[in-house]
Formats: sequence, C-alpha cells, structure tokens
Amino acid sequence: EFDSEFERNSGDLQMPQEIAMFVPKKTQVVSRSGGECKVKDIFASPALVRASGVMIAFVEGRTKHTDFPEAIDLSSSDIVAGYIKAPETWQSLVAEVTKDDWKAHTVLESANNSKYRVGVAKLPTGITRGNKVFLLVGSYEERRQNDDDTWKTEAWNIKVIEGEATQSTEVQPSQPINWSEPKPLFQTDSPNNKGDLKEFLGGGGSGIVMGNGTLVFPLTAKDESNKVVSLITYSTDDGQKWEIPEGVSSVACRSPRITEWEEGTLLMVTYCEDGRKVFESRDMGKTWTEAFGTLLGVWLKSGPELPEVSLRVGALITATIEGRKVMLYTQKVRHFLEVDEPNALHLWVTDNNRTFHLGPFSVDCAENKTFANTLLYSDDALHLLQAKGDHESTAVSLARLTEELNTINSVLSTWVQLDASFSESSIPTAGLVGFLSNTTSSGDTWIDGYRCMNATVTKAAKVENGFKFTGPGSRATWPVNSRWDIKQYGFVDYNFTIVAMATIHQVPSESTPLLGASLRGNKRTKLIGLSYGAGGKWETVYDGTKTVQGGTWEPGREYQVALMLQDGNKGFVYVDGVLVGNPAMLPTPEERWTLE
Repeated sequence: EFDSEFERNSGDLQMPQEIAMFVPKKTQVVSRSGGECKVKDIFASPALVRASGVMIAFVEGRTKHTDFPEAIDLSSSDIVAGYIKAPETWQSLVAEVTKDDWKAHTVLESANNSKYRVGVAKLPTGITRGNKVFLLVGSYEERRQNDDDTWKTEAWNIKVIEGEATQSTEVQPSQPINWSEPKPLFQTDSPNNKGDLKEFLGGGGSGIVMGNGTLVFPLTAKDESNKVVSLITYSTDDGQKWEIPEGVSSVACRSPRITEWEEGTLLMVTYCEDGRKVFESRDMGKTWTEAFGTLLGVWLKSGPELPEVSLRVGALITATIEGRKVMLYTQKVRHFLEVDEPNALHLWVTDNNRTFHLGPFSVDCAENKTFANTLLYSDDALHLLQAKGDHESTAVSLARLTEELNTINSVLSTWVQLDASFSESSIPTAGLVGFLSNTTSSGDTWIDGYRCMNATVTKAAKVENGFKFTGPGSRATWPVNSRWDIKQYGFVDYNFTIVAMATIHQVPSESTPLLGASLRGNKRTKLIGLSYGAGGKWETVYDGTKTVQGGTWEPGREYQVALMLQDGNKGFVYVDGVLVGNPAMLPTPEERWTLE
C-alpha cells in the first residue's frame, strides 16, 4: 500500500554544539570608524559567508528607541559582522569567539538617528567570490509625523558594500576584511528595469555565484498595488554594475531563497500568502515560472490543510558532497503533533530525485524560539547560523554540523552506490526516489535502500527480497507525503510511478487489494489501485471505484505491477508493461484537497 499518512515518534533529541556569537547587552560592537564600542538590544537576520579563510557572520544589530515608550517595536539597526579566522576545529572556533577581546564590527551604520528619526538597516545578504565579499543591505527611516504623532516609513534605499580579505601578518587581525564605502544598487547613469517597483530590500541570508561567475542576489520589493514580490539582481562584471531584470514572482511572495541547479537555471523558493512556492527562471530573471510537482519533485506545494508557515524555507544552498551536487535547506516542522505551529528546525538534503532529513537542531519553547537561519558549506564543513530567543531579546548562535555532515556523506555514498548497481541492470535511476527489497529492521520495518523513507509492515512474514502477506490486515504501508511528514514528497500529488513485483499464491474468496495509492488525508479512498478477484480477473480502482477488467491472473506467477499518476489527474494501471483497462481522469489535487 502506497500511502501518504502516518504518525511519527519524536525520538531522542541530540542537538548540535553551538556557540553564541552575538549576545544582547553583552557583545561589544565596534563602530564603523573603529572608535567606541557599544552593545545592542537585539541581534537578528543572520547571514554567513567565507572568504580567504575568514568566516564572516552578518547580523542586524538593533537598538530599541526609548524616547517614545508607546512605540514598543521601534528600533534602529546597523549591520554588524563577526569574524572568525581560525575555524579549523570546533574547539579553536569556540576559543576564538570566547576570547575577552573578541568584538563584532559595524559594516553599515544607519543614518540620521535622532529623537524623531530612526534609521533602519535590514536583511544583510552576502556573496563571496575569491577574496571578495559583496554585501547587499536595504535601509529606510522611521520618521515621526508632527501633525498626528504617528511614525511613517520613508527614505528607502538599497546599497552594495564590497569587502576584500586582507593579507595581514597578524595571527588574529581585528579587521580581516577591508570594506569600501557603500554604493547604491541603482546607478543613476545606467538603465535598469525596476519600473514601478519600490521599497527594495535584500532577501536575507546568501546570494549565489553561478557557474559562469555571475553574482546573483535575491530581492524583495513592492509593486504598484503595494504587494510584496520577489526578484533578483545580478552582476556579470564582478560587481561593477548590477542589472535588475523585469521578471518578478507572483504577488504576496517574500523571503526569497535562490540557487542555481541546472546550468543557467535559477530556482527561487518564496513564502507566499497561500503557502510556499517555487519558481524557476531560464533567462536570468526576465521571467519566472512556478515549478511544483515536476522540476522540484521532492518539494511540496501547499494544500489548504497545511498551514503555510510550516512550508517556509529558512536557508537554501547548493553544495557538491561525495561527488554529487545536492541542495541543502532548512525548515521548521512540528516536533509533536499536538502543537499549534512548527516548532522544530530540521535540515534536508536532496539531489532533486530523493530527499533525506536530519534534526531537529532545536525545539522552540516560549522563552527560546528559532527565527531566521542560514547555512554555509565550505572546506568540507557545514555551519548553521541562527537567531534564537524571544521578540524582546534575540541572540545569534553558530553551530558546526559535524555529525550531521558525516551522516549526509554516508547517505550520499549509499545513493551513489545504489545508482551504480542499478545502472548495470535495466532499472532506471532518473527519478528513482525509493527502493524496498531485502532489508528489514525489527520485523515490522521495511527499510528503503536509499535510506530516505521506510515502509511499515503489518502481519507479514519475511521472504527473500520482500514479504509474504496472508490474512486480514496483512499489508505494507509506505508513507511518503503525510501532512505531518517531515519528508514531504509532495510530487506524488501530481506525478508518480510505483512498481512492485508480486506473486499471488492462492485464489481468494472475494476481491482482494494487491497494490494501491491513497494521497494526502483520505486514507480510505484509493486514488489508484489494482485488486484481484475470485474469478481470476484483474480489477482496477480509480478514486475508490472498482472495475472488473478483461485481463486475467494466475496463481503462482510473478507479475510486475505499476501504478501511475500523471499531471495530477490522469491514472494508469499496468501489469507486465500492459495497460489494464483504460486510463482514468481523476480529481485534481486541488479538488482532492477540497474533499478532505
């Protein structure tokens, strides 16, 4: 039984080691001029990059504006950087950050702070190429209006700051990056396509360097209807000039995370009013096409029963690990089913065929919640920088995911080996997500050869390369897309093929299910299935309706059974490569969600 619902156990939590880099009211922050040091009330919006052996953590350093107590959420903010020059081991990293003289440094100071004007620098977004660092920062001012004592957001701006790693002879130089003066992203002497867009900000986290050397930053802006959209800016001349292509996401989409997957193809994951959406562009952002269920097979387009916040991607990067190009991304899910909102941060790795998850790295409580986070894979090490705390006081901590990376290496090695073994046979590996064969655990778990999603076996006996199912309730359930499932193989709502080798040993007294697929919450209704009847006839099942077909089966003979869903609503059943009966038109995913 191919199923999309199951409940999972929380398991034992093993959190990675972490070090608090930016601590409210404690971490000393040096001014841009290198003079006085101050502390901040809140640190937020982390970004993490590495250049010439220097790891650089960027954050917003916020100071609460206390002149008007009624403006409780009003804070000025600068962009602050923390430098780590010796991260060869975790111990050396911790030793450096915990030195008495370790300080953070201001990269961009908000301007014009006064009683009636509060400068805000937002969402640092970083890229590195060689020894160069490119930092994108949006800013604005909150100005108090004399006529009605309200605050108005004005003076929007977005700038790029370029830094270069120094070749200092000091073992631990205080400023390992030389920063230039900020430059406006929009050059007045060059055309751009920003059109009616306004209020630009960086996407936060990291931008990318494409395979051809192009630098790309994610952006957000507001359109003429005052709705937030996501887009990109890019430079083909090492940051001398930045282009703004005219293409944008659909409206009400923010928090863009970008990467290059296929050569020249950009992927952008956004958080929208109706859930997470994934867009692709093959023309450098001139146009964006929503991509779900096909290109990004392991990623889920939200249905109405899924709170859209549960689909927000925190960080997204591309890396080559164990010789295989993969994407790594973070996401919060429910650690316990009874909680009201996602509360546990997990990590996924995918090669766009299959996905594997690790975590949780943290579980929220009332006093300590995880907010923004970012990933960095560099020099065979994986780091996670995350903001944690409450809305009144947020710190930013760094963790090295050593054990998690070891697990990822092992899993990817398994993928490579299994793909290689299949390549010597007739089994295709393109799009192959899972494989159940001869591996089991404790008698009731049928282990996926790719180590991603196991099946649960009930009242069955182990035989070579499978199980023998006898009697009522004897079955195997392979959960791949539960609404609570942290694996989220959402592509099955639109396209899948499941193939099984099956032998029927006895003639039943009544119609008996052989293989079936139920999607999302409706476990009782088989969307696609095959049964065998007492009269030796095959019986197809489409949307819960059973139809006796002309084809026959024989006891003791092995059959290859395949169920297929295409384009979300076209169903097929095959036996030994031959279509059984006719294809069926099924309810669309949206229609199925409405019926749940």
